[in-house]
This record gives sequence, C-alpha cells and structure tokens, in this order.
Amino acid sequence: MEFTKSEWNGYECLDFQFEGYDAFLVKPKCAPNGKWALKTEYRGAFPATECELLARGWHVAFRTNKNRWATRDQIECTARFVKFVSEEFSLEPRCSTVGMSCGGLIATTLAAAHPELIDVLYIDAPVLNLLSCPCGMGIANDIIYPEFSRVTGYTKSTILAYRDHPIDKMHILLGNDIPVVLVAGDSDMTVPYVENGAVLADYYQKNGGRIKVWVKPGCDHHPHGLTNEEGTVVDAIEAFSRENDAKRK
Repeated sequence: MEFTKSEWNGYECLDFQFEGYDAFLVKPKCAPNGKWALKTEYRGAFPATECELLARGWHVAFRTNKNRWATRDQIECTARFVKFVSEEFSLEPRCSTVGMSCGGLIATTLAAAHPELIDVLYIDAPVLNLLSCPCGMGIANDIIYPEFSRVTGYTKSTILAYRDHPIDKMHILLGNDIPVVLVAGDSDMTVPYVENGAVLADYYQKNGGRIKVWVKPGCDHHPHGLTNEEGTVVDAIEAFSRENDAKRK
C-alpha cells in the first residue's frame, strides 16, 4: 500500500487507494486516543465536527463512493474499508460515523448491515426514507430522483413495494444497542425531518434506545451541524463511546 501526504484543514492527511477508490486518513496533532470517525459522504462539506474530533485525538477517514445511494456493493466495500483502516493504522475495530444527508443513508445502512463495525452513529439531516427523499412522495421535492433512479434502477412505482429503507432496519440498530446522535432542521424540504429523522428518533425514544437529538428551528437542509456548537455534538459522541467501552469490559 502506497501513501502520500497532503494537508486537510490544517491536519496531516494520508492519501491512498483502496480497491480503486481514493481514500484518506487524517491524523490528529495531539496524542491519538485510538478512536476514529468515518465521514461517509461529502468529504469536504461542513467539516467542523471532524475538526473537533481531530482536536480531541481522533482520526478521521473517508473513502470516495461510486454513488451516494448505499447500494449493496458500496456498503460491502465500505465495510472492508473500515476493517482495513482499523487494522492498518492500529485503530479501534469500531468507527463512529459522520453521515450527512445521503451520507446518513450510507452510515445507517452500513450500521444495519455490519453493526459490529459501528461504535456511535452520528447522522445529520439523514436520508432514512427513500419514499420521502429522493422520491418526493411526501412533502419533499424530487429534484434528485432522476439520479437515484438511474443509479439504482428503482422507479417511484417500484419503490412503493421496497422494504429495505433505513427506517425498516431500526430494530437492527436498536437490537445491537447502537447509540445515535441526530441533528436536523425542522424546515428541511429536501430531506424533511418528519419523514426521516423523526421516525428514527420516535422509535428509539419509545423503545429505550440511546439517542441524543437536536432539531434546529427554522433550519433547512443546510447548514449541517450545530453552528459554533460542534463541541456539543462531539461531547455526545464521546459520551456514548465511553458508555460503549464500559459495556464491552
């Protein structure tokens, strides 16, 4: 494996190829704590949470996706990537996710398929219900539906009978006691909270799941994160991660 060095937001980054895809590992400046986060899509977008994690000793990894719709081949490739990063760089075997928008779709699908690889599921304005986004069958628009249909082969007609949405897998997340950190805007018309994140939040809260939720009043799909409060999100991720460490002892 060949690595080249670059810079990412002031941090040293190792660039490499993984199964033909561009991949990156960003290293903290302080002493590493062994924990790491996987940014599941949109590498450079809204990086404040990742920068806060790096400042606290975490590593941050990213692998370029062939598509953003969590197709089975891409999920399995991501699972292999998680195992590779853990072993190659002597990091913990479970990663936490930073999954924004379609990255939330990828993160949640990965967690349901491979719960043994996930420590904390951080998702932000996540796509969890394909009927809503990208298909626009509720209050969402359907601007990106043509891309989704072209990549997956599903149409609005066939998606009506689809039973593999992330919201169909919430029992797997809960059954594996995967904690969730969820951020969303209540005025999001691209990935409406009431049709996506709220479904997961309600299920977890009613069934005793570990979840921390921030709903931003008046916020649309962007910006992601909590403006000037990224430490609050990272506090929640780290608190859940410490709980997991204690449970595994």
